[in-house]
Amino acid sequence: MGRDGERSRERVLAAATAEFAEYGIAGARVDRIAASAGVNKAQMYAWYGSKDGLFDAVFDAQLHRIVDTVPLDADDLPGYAVRLYDSYLASPELIRLTSWNRLERVPAGDLLAGHAELARPKHEAIARAQAEGRIVGGIRPDEVYSIVIALAGTWSPVSGTYTASAAEDEAEHERRRAALRLVVRRALVP
Repeated sequence: MGRDGERSRERVLAAATAEFAEYGIAGARVDRIAASAGVNKAQMYAWYGSKDGLFDAVFDAQLHRIVDTVPLDADDLPGYAVRLYDSYLASPELIRLTSWNRLERVPAGDLLAGHAELARPKHEAIARAQAEGRIVGGIRPDEVYSIVIALAGTWSPVSGTYTASAAEDEAEHERRRAALRLVVRRALVP
């Protein structure tokens, strides 16, 4: 594939990310994605096979983006939680896509079962930190990871109580970051 084809695929993924984040899998429209990306539907289907295949590509790209931009530091779980909070403010798409994936595809169980290559290193790092006494024991590493993600999402775009906005006063964000650091530290760091 040439440079033009790569750019077209990037535009499709960007348009599909916005569409799926807004409308979910069932509500997303391939026509709108194609029009927004400036490509034809036939080309999109040739690349991704189906709307579900396109969603899978979008979800996978967003998961890799978050892993690359917010790496886990098992020696600083409170800081990791804060960086996740900040990433949800800057790019709320992943948390919205995750919610749609949960609602429409995987109502129970491990949402990331098909992405073990991304989760395994995090779980292993947490297990090592637990073995060395830097993270509390007695909780499975995957559950420690789930707890941190849940706490970081307290004010996320899918919060049941309050959704933070990047437009809010920075003092509000700092107050939330401090609360998040405190709770994660008290809950998970000996």
